[in-house]
Amino acid sequence: MLRSFRVANHKSIRDAQELVLVPAYDKQASVLPVAGIFGANAAGKSNLVDALQFMQEAVRNSYAKWEPGSGVPRSPFRLDAAAAAKPSEYVVDLVLNGVRYLYGVTVDDERICEEWLYAYPKNKRRSIFDRTADSVGVGTTLPDHRGRSRLLQELTRPNATLLGTAARANQEEVMPVYEWFRAGIAFRRPNRFGVTPRLARHFAPDSEDRDRLVQLLRAADLGISDVELRRVSWQTPSLFAAPGGELGQTESADYISGSAPSPGTPDPLLAPETRVGYDLVFLHGDDRVPLTWREQSEGTLMFLNLLVSALQVLQRGGVFCIDEIDASLHPRLTTQLIRVFQDPVTNREGGQLVFTTHDATLLGTAFGEKILDRDQIWFVEKASDGATILFPLTDFHPRDKENTERRYLGGSYGAVPEISDVDFRRALLVAEDLRE
Repeated sequence: MLRSFRVANHKSIRDAQELVLVPAYDKQASVLPVAGIFGANAAGKSNLVDALQFMQEAVRNSYAKWEPGSGVPRSPFRLDAAAAAKPSEYVVDLVLNGVRYLYGVTVDDERICEEWLYAYPKNKRRSIFDRTADSVGVGTTLPDHRGRSRLLQELTRPNATLLGTAARANQEEVMPVYEWFRAGIAFRRPNRFGVTPRLARHFAPDSEDRDRLVQLLRAADLGISDVELRRVSWQTPSLFAAPGGELGQTESADYISGSAPSPGTPDPLLAPETRVGYDLVFLHGDDRVPLTWREQSEGTLMFLNLLVSALQVLQRGGVFCIDEIDASLHPRLTTQLIRVFQDPVTNREGGQLVFTTHDATLLGTAFGEKILDRDQIWFVEKASDGATILFPLTDFHPRDKENTERRYLGGSYGAVPEISDVDFRRALLVAEDLRE
């Protein structure tokens, strides 16, 4: 479970900003199940999610995919030359299997500058490792800490994280935190959602998720009565005739397709190749009219993708980060997605949902109940120098019955665009004058 995330010097975030998921009012809970981040366009909401995703990328892939000597592909704050030259910092505070961990890393354009991992069994700090630009040290309470320090010093490249390197060297003390980065956090961004082989597998006849996903799609009132995974085949010219693959062997665009691609005019020198793939078909209405995924709305595809990822987090635990949760979704669907994370009956494994949004209705109520608690609401705004500032609603000491939606739209908390009707009209008139 994620207690907090701190970042500094990443894109529009210059000074250290921290998202805290520790409850402010319920002292019985260890972490919050939901955090919503609100703010104007270009204020930096997406950059907060991007920073956490960069940290995941550094842990998972810096050892294997960042080429030696290629530096660190970071994105520092560029509106201030002095800040751009400073290191970027990323820190997570986690609770995994009942143990608290603090992991942090600082990077510049060339290398990892500092990196540390501490555990807190029985609330006492235990150093697992500390790293500077020139040295690696394993905690003195760990067995053979000197030999392991030498081993990791030799294995770790300047532009690779020690956490990722140590995991590949089978250092068991780092594995809970590494596994959280590898499989305990999922991201969704607002782009064109399609159907991938990975998603389609959830609708295979033997999938444990199939029936639950179909029921959720029906409950969303999208007109979908069922979803089927159908096997399709077609012929295409090839120098070497070969049979097609089974589900999951390839991620090519032809593999999951709304319709089989046209093979074109066969070349007489080429042998025809039979390709085999799968088509995800949505059955609509009582008559079960079959439509391909390409015939579905963007909102339907987005909701389906969100459902699959959310279901995995709800079943296993972890964190689900969604940038612009309201994109292409009706507010009621967004509300229902939030509610399944809020409800301990549907969220038995302690999954967490972190999202950004422009949708101020999520600050209000639905069916007489608050969608978000006071300590689950965060705001982002951009200062006059272009730097992002993150702050919680609790800074304003809101009353329990306060109309948060109305006060936010009225500008009481900031984090809203300052729009002038006069400036808009003047800009249009100037544009007309220039054309003349």
